[in-house]
Amino acid sequence: MQIERLFKIVYYLLDKKNITANELAEYLGVSKRTVFRDMDTLSLSGIPIYAEKGNKGGYMLMDSFVLNKSIITEHEQNEILSALQGLSAVKTEETEKVLQKISSFFKKAPPNWFDVDFASWGDGSGISDFSEIKTAIFENRIIEFDYFNTKGERIHRRVEPIHLWFKAHSWYFKGFCLVKQDLRLFKVSRARNITITDETFTERIFPEENSCGESVDTFPERVTLVMKIAPEMAYRVYDFFGEEDIEKNDDGSLTVTQRNEPEDNGMYGFILSFGEYAEVLEPEHIKAIINEKALAMSKKYNK
Repeated sequence: MQIERLFKIVYYLLDKKNITANELAEYLGVSKRTVFRDMDTLSLSGIPIYAEKGNKGGYMLMDSFVLNKSIITEHEQNEILSALQGLSAVKTEETEKVLQKISSFFKKAPPNWFDVDFASWGDGSGISDFSEIKTAIFENRIIEFDYFNTKGERIHRRVEPIHLWFKAHSWYFKGFCLVKQDLRLFKVSRARNITITDETFTERIFPEENSCGESVDTFPERVTLVMKIAPEMAYRVYDFFGEEDIEKNDDGSLTVTQRNEPEDNGMYGFILSFGEYAEVLEPEHIKAIINEKALAMSKKYNK
């Protein structure tokens, strides 16, 4: 990413005092033309960089230049440290190093105000897959993995990963699937044996209408689900729904509305998890599906 590269250039110049475009290009793993563009960007941003010709020439910073942390307010320093602490929840070595450096620069410890655990209770998995995908996105490297689709079929995928996304209590990653030759969205928990290959890719440009990866197996269709839930399950309602989606009825029951939600087996399972304490009000076809599933369950126990 350019902003990270620009910081590297400034820190490198502070450390080395003098460096050529060839040396910078090799250090950053980019072309000389990219280095020239980066130098123009830094100069336009007010960083006092100048160049000297000759055998001992190269790019240099004016001796008077220092990174001045005083231009960043106390509140902004805390926000930066908090953001880095959030990223460090994935426990990557690189993020931890950056957090330590910035903390030292600001001369303060990061506020220890929250933690993130990707594993479910009693399960140690999750974090490694997240870190692998994150690394592949940053390095523009193709990943391979086995994936269980909504039908429970195990399929092998080669993907150019683009973006990690947290939605509806789950992590997803978006990428260009080289098998399907299309943009796809995958649920992290359904991916197995994720491997980062040595193959790199150039980020593709997608039409605006496809930028959210809607044409995926994970989210077939979206509906507005309305349920009436008994008072005994009120605690679960407030776990999953915002107050704006909850209407309290005179009898103590709650009417909840889920808007623009993917209709799949996950949704049906969520409804059935309330047992006899929930009733689907809308849409009609989901009422029928839940009725069929409840009858099928009942038959298993009434043999």
